[in-house]
Amino acid sequence: MARGKRRSASAKRSKRGGSRSRSSSARQQDAITLLKADHRQVEEWFAQFEKTNSSSRKQDLAQKICTALKAHTEIEEEIFYPAFLEATEEQDIHHEAEVEHDGAKKLIAQIERSGPDDEYFDARVTVLSEMIKHHVKEEEKRDGMFAKARQADMDLVALGEQLATRKAQVMGGEDSRMSRGRSIAEARGRESRMANSGRH
Repeated sequence: MARGKRRSASAKRSKRGGSRSRSSSARQQDAITLLKADHRQVEEWFAQFEKTNSSSRKQDLAQKICTALKAHTEIEEEIFYPAFLEATEEQDIHHEAEVEHDGAKKLIAQIERSGPDDEYFDARVTVLSEMIKHHVKEEEKRDGMFAKARQADMDLVALGEQLATRKAQVMGGEDSRMSRGRSIAEARGRESRMANSGRH
């Protein structure tokens, strides 16, 4: 009888929470699914960047791309890559991924320092897109890092939880820095306008 009550209570919780919450939780907990979701999101933004002619839209998309990629590379390098190397001892795959990250980081820094008024802005974003496409292909191919991680003795659920937690921390800090940057830029703009009006 007690067992039946437990089952019905569990069923009620399941109905309230819905299968959707369980499936989204599973997606967040699986390291590879989480990292692939990051890949798909950035690919979508790159595609939108290619299609738009609006400078402000390009600036917004480039900012989103750079912020997402910085968070993604940070959590991979801190958590996923070391776990992968320890479990598989696949040094070549690990080292190549790290080197590809280094190249992307340099380009991201250049994009963040520039804007649509820079004649090389579009070219930098396009080259970054190509670099990321190659990197994603290497990680997701049949005998790539993700496939080997699934074959190895890695706790991908526990890793996924660590990645999700760390990503939230990194993105939170990034949002704060972006807000501070906007506030400083707005304050400087006001000071400049006041100085100009004082001259007339």
